[in-house]
Amino acid sequence: MLILLDIDGVMVPANSWKKPEFLEDGFPIFNFRSVKALQRILAATNASVVLTTSHKTKYNANEWKRILKSRGINPKKVRRLPTNSLRVSRQDEILEWYRKHPDLKEEFVIIDDDKMLSNLPENLKENLVLTSPSVGLTDDLADEAISILNKKSTHYY
Repeated sequence: MLILLDIDGVMVPANSWKKPEFLEDGFPIFNFRSVKALQRILAATNASVVLTTSHKTKYNANEWKRILKSRGINPKKVRRLPTNSLRVSRQDEILEWYRKHPDLKEEFVIIDDDKMLSNLPENLKENLVLTSPSVGLTDDLADEAISILNKKSTHYY
């Protein structure tokens, strides 16, 4: 199982009136409620994280694992989408990732605040959990993500 995870607007609410606080590693502190929600998703699904954030290439996978762990998040594996050298939209980045994984057997959820992702093709949009940028990931949205990740095991044949 995979969580395609954005950071800004998901783990760090984007409130223009409030300057984010940073830890010693130079990255913003995550919202406590969002951390708890993501911890719950990880505990329920044992998913790996694939970072989609615009910050993804500032750190390598091991550094990201340390950043996440220092904020209370410990996925079994951390990966990131490739560098966005063409500066395409998040939607196009995710579409490209999906095209490069045609035999994807794992369930996945996309957790992001980018409203443009509502334009994804239906087969991808059904895996989207859209956060409010000023609130971030919540318990209700965590429930939705867990449901998406567990959908194969809940089908009745």
